[in-house]
Amino acid sequence: MTGNAAKARTESSEGRNRMDALLVGIDAGCLSVFDRLSDEDVVPNLESLLETGVSAPLESQIPPWTPSAWPSMFTGVNPGKHGVFGFTGFDGYDFHVVKGDDVRAHRLWTLLDRHDRSSVVVNVPVTHPPDEIDGAIVPGFIGPENPPCHPEGILDDVRDEIGDYRVYPNYARGDDSLTDAEKLEEYCRLVEMRGEAFRYLSGRFEPDFGFLQFQKTDTVFHEFDGEWEKVEEVYAAADEQIGEVLEACNPRQVFVASDHGMGRYEKSEFRVNAFLEDAGYLETTLGGKGMPTWNLMRDDLRSGEQADEWEPSATERLAARLANVGITTHRIGVVLERLGLAEFAKAHAPDGVVRTGNEQVDFPNSTAYVRARTELGVRLNVEGRDPEGVVPEAEYDDVRAALIADLESVTAPDGDPIFETVAPREEYFDGPYADDAVDIVTIPTDFQHFLSAEPADEYFAETTEPWNHKLEGVFAASGEGIDASQSLEDPHLYDVAPTILSALGVAHSDRMDGRVLPIVEATEPTGYPDYAASERDTVDADVEDRLADLGYVE
Repeated sequence: MTGNAAKARTESSEGRNRMDALLVGIDAGCLSVFDRLSDEDVVPNLESLLETGVSAPLESQIPPWTPSAWPSMFTGVNPGKHGVFGFTGFDGYDFHVVKGDDVRAHRLWTLLDRHDRSSVVVNVPVTHPPDEIDGAIVPGFIGPENPPCHPEGILDDVRDEIGDYRVYPNYARGDDSLTDAEKLEEYCRLVEMRGEAFRYLSGRFEPDFGFLQFQKTDTVFHEFDGEWEKVEEVYAAADEQIGEVLEACNPRQVFVASDHGMGRYEKSEFRVNAFLEDAGYLETTLGGKGMPTWNLMRDDLRSGEQADEWEPSATERLAARLANVGITTHRIGVVLERLGLAEFAKAHAPDGVVRTGNEQVDFPNSTAYVRARTELGVRLNVEGRDPEGVVPEAEYDDVRAALIADLESVTAPDGDPIFETVAPREEYFDGPYADDAVDIVTIPTDFQHFLSAEPADEYFAETTEPWNHKLEGVFAASGEGIDASQSLEDPHLYDVAPTILSALGVAHSDRMDGRVLPIVEATEPTGYPDYAASERDTVDADVEDRLADLGYVE
């Protein structure tokens, strides 16, 4: 931040309380991206924060994906303690879309609220429905387009103040009616909305703590395959909003953190379920509901209907029956491609029809399977735990050990191992919800192989998502009370919450897995009552269909 900007920040804060701590969340932010943007003078405000304070790569968790990683950051605990492992939660072989109520651990802002410290939280993923705290919460990604906010009616006030406010773009990924320039304009407008809403709410509530998150810094890589000019445009918009927030709020301390990093996947996609089928662990079927994914529910969710679970429509059930007699949508697609109609059919066929009309995992009759690729792991079908489990509990350890050995032996076409780590889940998860995790964690070597859950004839294919998540994100801190002479000592995602609480002079929870980084004076941990969601009417409908648009689901 330049001297003039710093002066403007001070002048803008006269007559109002200064924010004690601001956390800027940048989805997929990482030093490799920041450094290139800084060299091109695209992000002067971020560059200033990194240069005037202390910064380092931030190790993410396993799995390093948005719906699990952000809750781990703002709770300070691993998914086994907060309960969210991916975009969907699983009930036997069925599934539901995760939401804030699935995160069953104290958040930064709920702990601060217990100490009479106020917060403003804007656009943070998996915060719908919001907690009732001293301050304001406007939920972000995976919530509905018009999310219930706290306090009730505050979103209307935001819109009255700044104009339009939306959680998602006004178009779906793959919509050819807009040019790339128009889509990028929409991205930047969404980024601008975040900053405007945060400044308005901060001025109104004068919080002790603020948390502002930017999501489009991630999705620009997914939607536009890492085209650098588009990345620059989105990051420039985010950096401008960061600068305006710093001027308006003049926080004493500023923290920057990301849920994971971003980079190219240089090697082939690996279809794990195809390997499991050939190895005798997995059965497939035709005529079922399809593979788990929340984008199957998108039409119902968009129209505001109940959205906890998905049941196929009459058309989708017909596709399943046709598949059961060998007329799969894949075979139909081959014929349409020969007739030159494949793209038309792809654009107009309901996604559920494609799924119910194709080969899928037979979960009840399989020994092991991948449910969703972003879980980064394989689940066993265990008697007494799963509805129709086939692995006797007494044989669980032996079956799992054998499968771990089989997965460790898999090599890519170049001869290198597919996985750098194949491990029992206990090495990564502990806590009351660890049983909801995969049984075997599978981490691709250097995060260079995209993992697919779809059944297939071949193990390897060209990577579906050439730009995807990496394990190293970023952490930075600057301002009053930040000791920049101290080493960050390999910070982890779990360290963010206890460090910020300590910076605010608040005791962190003794249940947290993270530690207080040495850049602030540590408070003593203490015990807190179990987290309990605020009493409210939970809204499970009207969640926007964006995971498929962003390439998170297949």
